[in-house]
This record gives sequence, C-alpha cells and structure tokens, in this order.
Amino acid sequence: MMEFVDQAVELLTRLFLLAVGTTLLALFVLLIVDLAQTANAVRRNYPVIGRFRRIFEVMGEFMRQYMFAMDREEMPFNRAQRNWVGRASSAGSMTVAFGSTRETRWPGTAIFANAPFGLLDEECRDTSKVTVGADGPNPYTTNRIFHISGMSFGAISRPAVTALGKGAATAGCWMNTGEGGLSPWHLEAGNDIVFQFGTAKNGVRTPDGALSEERLGEVGSNPQVKMIEIKLSQGAKPGKGGILPGAKVTGEIARIRGIRTGEDAVSPNRHREVSNNGELLDLIARVRDVGGKPTGYKAVVGNPQWLDELFELINRRGPDAAPDFITVDSGDGGTGAAPMPLMDNVGMVLRESLIMLVDALERHGLRDRVRVVASGKLITPTEVAWALCAGADFAVSARGFMFALGCIQAMRCNKNTCPTGITTHNRRLQRGLDPPTKAVSVANYQRRIEEELKIIAHSCGVAEPRLLRREHCRIVQPDGRSRPLSEIYPKAA
Repeated sequence: MMEFVDQAVELLTRLFLLAVGTTLLALFVLLIVDLAQTANAVRRNYPVIGRFRRIFEVMGEFMRQYMFAMDREEMPFNRAQRNWVGRASSAGSMTVAFGSTRETRWPGTAIFANAPFGLLDEECRDTSKVTVGADGPNPYTTNRIFHISGMSFGAISRPAVTALGKGAATAGCWMNTGEGGLSPWHLEAGNDIVFQFGTAKNGVRTPDGALSEERLGEVGSNPQVKMIEIKLSQGAKPGKGGILPGAKVTGEIARIRGIRTGEDAVSPNRHREVSNNGELLDLIARVRDVGGKPTGYKAVVGNPQWLDELFELINRRGPDAAPDFITVDSGDGGTGAAPMPLMDNVGMVLRESLIMLVDALERHGLRDRVRVVASGKLITPTEVAWALCAGADFAVSARGFMFALGCIQAMRCNKNTCPTGITTHNRRLQRGLDPPTKAVSVANYQRRIEEELKIIAHSCGVAEPRLLRREHCRIVQPDGRSRPLSEIYPKAA
C-alpha cells in the first residue's frame, strides 16, 4: 500500500514539475514575442503582464452588463428593456412591483396623458384595419400595428429566419426579408412577406448587379409577398451600402442573393440608377409595374428639404407617382456591421424625422395616399405608442424580435460567433436556437406589444391604438416640465 502511495506521489510531483516547466517555457516565449513585436506599446514595455489589459477589457464588457450597470443604464438597449421583451416573449407576468425604476425627469421622456375617465372594456374595440396601395391591383390590408423589420438571410441564420416566419404566421404580422433576397425559409410558414431589396439588388439582380425584371416578376408573383420595399438607406449606416462578411456568405446564401460564395458582400452606397427624386419615382413605378405589389422605400432623413422637394414632384406628376408607403428609419438604428462614425453621428433620429415626414406629407396633401412605417429602437409598447401619436401607421422592429429569439446583446453579430445562434452560420452554435420553441416566443412578443398598446390607448381615453394623437403624448423638457407633442409640433392649419 505504501509503495502505491509513494508511486502516486512521485507521479503527481513529476506532473506538477512538468506543468510548471511548461508554464515557464510558455511565459518565456511570450516574453520574447512581446519584447520583439512593435504593434502594441503596452506589451512591449510590460511584456506578458500587458496582455492582461486586453483580457480585462473583453471581460469588462460582459461584467458591466451583468454585474455593474443599473437596469436602465446600458446602450443600445438596457436590462429593463431586454427583461420586458423576455417576459413578453415567454408569456410571463407583465406586472411589476413597488414602483417605476425609470427616471421620468430626463428630457425627452414620453409621458402619456391619461383621461380623467378611462374606458370600460365594453367601450373599447379591435384595432382598425389599414390598407396599403388601395388604388393598386393588389392592395394589402392588415389590422396589425407591430411587425418584423428587415433582417436578411445571411445576416441572421436559417433557424432564426424559420422561427421568425413561423412566429409571424401565428401572430398575423408581416416579416420583412431584409436586403438578402427571398429564401425558402422566409416562405416556409405561409406568413405575409415584405420583400426588400437594397442597392446591390440581392435576389432580383442580374450578374452585373442591375435590376432583373424577370426575377422581380417572379418575386412579385408569389402570393405571400404582400409589398415590395426599396431600401435607400438604413439608420446604422446612412449613405453606405450593406456589408456581409465573406465568412457568412455560404453557398446557399450566395445562390439566393446572386453573388459569389465566400466573398465580402458590399453593396453600393446608392442605387446606380437613382441620383435624384425623378429617378427615384421612376424606379418605384417600374418596380410596382413589374412586381405588381404595393411599393415603397426605406430611408433615413438627413435633409428635411429633400422631403418637400420629393413631394412637390409627386404632386406635379400626380398621386399615382407616390410611393404606397415610406419606412423612415432612425439614425441610431442597428445592424450587424457598420462604421462607428455612421452609426453614432449620421442621420436624424426617429424622434425628429418621423414627425417631419408626417407633417411634410400633410403639407403636400399626400398623407392619405402614403402610409408611414416607423423603424428604430421601437421594442416596447411605450416607443410604439409614441410613434402612433407622432403619426405612424405601423411600427417595425428587428432587435426587439432578436431579443424574443433569445439575443443576449453579445455584440458579436458581425463575427459569425453569435452565442445564441441568431447571427451565425456555425452549425454548432445554431443548435441552441430551436425554431418551433422560438416561434412561440416571437408570436407572444408581437401579441403582447399589441395588447399593451391597447392598454395605453384605453388609459388615454380612446377606443383603440390607431386613435392615439399628439395631444395624448407629453414630452419632458429640459426644465423638468412636460409639454404635449401637439404643442411642440403643431400641425399646419
């Protein structure tokens, strides 16, 4: 017995010495490497030890999220917002205790003006229907307010697209394809589709990148495709085309988009055939004629004068020249990959641009002709209700539905290493996303938004959310007082 113990002790000693020796050798190698390299000054001056700075920097991003940041401190979305979506998508209890954790004195905070006498349940009614492209051959009518914004197959994974499609079918909302083309996974559940194409014409392009009327006609003939959206720009990168890293361009994605496998997919900064308002209206008319569906465009507002010039031209050409809808995106919108200067400092935010768009349509007599879709950080009922008060017909969200799929805001969308399987094409990581389960979460989230929009509307004394107006929303000013939205942005007489 003692002999066995002695042998075990000797073996453990040798293993320990081997581990120590290996560690010392590795540290020596790192010492030489750090002293020899010239790219990093900290590692050169403090070899080996300097490497811990990067480790702590990476760890700090996650430590702050889970341990140090207050519930409403984080960006782009805080813990309170993510938790709300989590409860909504899991059909959990939506009540909270003790009191609000929101600081209602911050300038810009929206406060809804409750009526002195709220409505009884029997005085309320279902959300009214809205029709897009009423004068066209295939108008689209829906009573849903909240829908899935553009997320392309490629930027997000096949299981994510499948789950979103099934969730949309259950909830009765539309799903926007994003600019990556129409895949079989978008259509699998029979849900309504808004087909979007961007400046690269993915999914409806010729080999040289021009618009293929043949492919556009095929897309438009699909009965699930209810509308077509021409993407001019998006909030996270206005003035720059979409970016899909080559690591995410699989053979399947390349076939659907009409591009080359494994190469970075970088879209042009604008549509080559659109350099002025006239050419934009020409493209809208062409797409509507070929596709046969209500057609509009998505853009970020940068110069308000552009809207007046565009709408003046529409009135000269006639109402038929108008887009059937306009999606206005916020300058602080999200994406999987964008340059920081564009994401942080280019383009108007939705709080300003949505009202500008609605008022411009009113001034030019086009508000009844053109439907307005609001996009940009609208992930809870509060933001969506504000958009309705400002004048939007619909609201769309991408990241809200990503949270419903299980997104943890790991900020790895552009690296093909998403830990929840949403924005990666790594099959091992995709295993964590079960489409049937997450489809239920998507539908729950969409329904909960609509239900709580009704709660806000009824509290304000109106029978349904589409009756919310600017006088129902007050905005906190720098002096701490709130003013009605109707007073801050009065409509022209």
